[in-house]
Amino acid sequence: MGEPLRCVIVDDNRDFLDAAARLLERQDISVIGVAQSSSAGLECVEALQPDVTLVDIELGEESGFDLVEHLHRNSPHSAPSVILISAQAEQDVAELIAASPALAFLPKASLSGACIREILGLPV
Repeated sequence: MGEPLRCVIVDDNRDFLDAAARLLERQDISVIGVAQSSSAGLECVEALQPDVTLVDIELGEESGFDLVEHLHRNSPHSAPSVILISAQAEQDVAELIAASPALAFLPKASLSGACIREILGLPV
């Protein structure tokens, strides 16, 4: 396999960030940055230019959907690869997901390197 995928995770839950980073690192995804707010997420993505960004739908009082919109609107290069994540059931937010420029939705319980690669159309 070539270089590991470079990933940023934006989620307001520090315990989840730590657990997800450990999980993905073991599955050949390099977590190069984490952020707990939209503003920190924007800074992280702009500075690090990851291959993929995972964004929680609910960022405390902020909306992950708004962050995804902002990332796509303000990307100086090509549109970033963003995957929405949540502990919520997909059907509860299906309309918002469909309207979002994110590539896909991935339930937190299903998070894995293989799922991320599959969404990105890469070999699993």
